[in-house]
Amino acid sequence: MQFVAVDLNNETHSLALIELMNDYMLDEMGIGEPMPEELKPKIVERLKKHSSYLGFFVCIQNDFVALANCNLNVSTWKAKPLINIHDFIVSPKYRNRGVGLFLLNKITEYAAENGYCRINLEVRQDNYKAQNLYKKAGFKECQPPNYFWEKILG
Repeated sequence: MQFVAVDLNNETHSLALIELMNDYMLDEMGIGEPMPEELKPKIVERLKKHSSYLGFFVCIQNDFVALANCNLNVSTWKAKPLINIHDFIVSPKYRNRGVGLFLLNKITEYAAENGYCRINLEVRQDNYKAQNLYKKAGFKECQPPNYFWEKILG
């Protein structure tokens, strides 16, 4: 397995990102539907413009098998940078093979080597498989527990 930083200027990477995001959307923990065609070109273009984007793939031979789309932020309580994993996807064909744990461990190594103080992620309350993976990688629920709130604007 290879840990590869996403290069949004590389067309192969951009296509792999869209393919893995489509896998995520198709999943029962996603929206259960394919990615709308009109969304595909927008995703990469918007990520390119997002200065705090950081992404990582796992590759096995020539296949892109997992993706973590991350946002960089700053912990004001520690005055240090942090990584928030926003999307975490393992291709259905490669699940239960240690790919997700490999990716989380490599992101943790990257964060430690680059002075980040924390890695955050969000997970659906009913996504027990992902929660078990995150626990294996050393993640735990915040203390005290936090809610993830949103306000949909359109």
